[in-house]
Amino acid sequence: MPRHPFGGRGVTAAASRLLWWASVLLLAATLLAPRAAWAQSRLPAELSQALLQAAIPETAIGLYVHEIGAAGPVLAVGAGRALNPASTMKLLTTYAALDLLGPAHTWPTEVYATGPLAQEVLSGDLVIKGYGDPRLTLENFWLLLRELRSRGVREIRGDLVLDRGHFAANGFNTSAFDGEPTRPYNTGPDALLVNFKAVRLTFIPEPASRSVRITVEPPLRELAVANRITLDNAPCGDWETRLKLDPQDGAERARLAFTGSFSAACGERVRHYSVLGHPQYVASVFRELWSELGGTFAGKVRDGEAGADARLLARAQSPTLSEIVRDINKFSNNVMARQLFLTLGAARDGPPGTTEKANRVIRQWLAQKALAMPELVIENGSGLSRIERISAQSLGRLLLVAFSSSLMPEFIASLPLAAVDGTMKKRLNGAGVAGQAHIKTGLLTGVRAIAGYVLDARGRRVAVVFIVNHANYGAAQAAQDALLTWVYTR
Repeated sequence: MPRHPFGGRGVTAAASRLLWWASVLLLAATLLAPRAAWAQSRLPAELSQALLQAAIPETAIGLYVHEIGAAGPVLAVGAGRALNPASTMKLLTTYAALDLLGPAHTWPTEVYATGPLAQEVLSGDLVIKGYGDPRLTLENFWLLLRELRSRGVREIRGDLVLDRGHFAANGFNTSAFDGEPTRPYNTGPDALLVNFKAVRLTFIPEPASRSVRITVEPPLRELAVANRITLDNAPCGDWETRLKLDPQDGAERARLAFTGSFSAACGERVRHYSVLGHPQYVASVFRELWSELGGTFAGKVRDGEAGADARLLARAQSPTLSEIVRDINKFSNNVMARQLFLTLGAARDGPPGTTEKANRVIRQWLAQKALAMPELVIENGSGLSRIERISAQSLGRLLLVAFSSSLMPEFIASLPLAAVDGTMKKRLNGAGVAGQAHIKTGLLTGVRAIAGYVLDARGRRVAVVFIVNHANYGAAQAAQDALLTWVYTR
């Protein structure tokens, strides 16, 4: 009987052939096993080099790459580490909201009267009730008041009552995050958030008088702007750091005092500031717009609520949630994300919306989706936080679930498109992946992150997450761009 190198005595020819093929398959599996592990846990050379140049160790990153429909990730390095995701946390908040509230969800803002209306005179209070509209802009608020005028209200003889009870009062500290209370991103959430509680200042150089003019929009009587800026001919550079700001924010009035210098080479420049408290800001904007519309009001402004006898006079409706999440993700709007986060708590667990309710709602939703995230820490759902945590793998799995849902088109369309718009507009211009990657970015001191989807050169859609938590975070962009390029061309 012939002998086979992988056989033994007493083995038939058929059995011998079966044993030979089994051995070949076992050998192939053994040879391929290290390669499979390498594909999942080792960085591509160009990415390793980019991290080396940035002086960022692999121990400071969380990376997860998973092709849609594949059984496992293409690449996973530090994927289970609990890291600060910065604004990529907005992906969790916005997808949960799309799924729980529906893409057509809207927020009303209502105006009620508590007294009789006759001959354009309201003999009672005017109540404005907010439900947390994340985008009640100056224009939309003006349209609401214009509708009120069209309903026959001109003179208000009672008080202006602000019903802000849909969200719980939280004593938000605008200085807590970075000591910059006038920065609009530090504006706290509010059920009656008007115009993001911001004013737009335009700095206009006037060489003839060697001065700088400042215009304010909207013009608020409760805001004083002191201008002691000098005009020079230095290079423009970082013009904001050359201005010195001394903000003083009182209970009823605010003051922005500017000193320093401004270059004529800058041309006109714009910056937004957050001033006054929420009720003071709404009151000031209301008085300004109501006067422009020909209305009169001489009463007080106070917090309260519409009683059972109040009757509805006018209502504004926000844009749909699908439009709201586009603004949140494309431009990384922290204020809108906080509003949406509290809305989840109020809508699913009853008003008033609180951080605790929103946190509970999201965790229950994750459990229903079988998305276990034991490392997850949520503070406000926007990523503008020092304590929020999630792993690259958890965020990647969320992206995979979102892609398989009926809400995938709305969700992906909300993400910045590389080299085209949003926070990715100036990145990867001229690269092959330009226009092929929908990527949410995140940036904080010590944190740089990206998360989203790449359509690679072979038409495969790939979920990508890359989080860096390190002192050299500023140099991490090249490595993250290298990953997107690698995913596109692999």
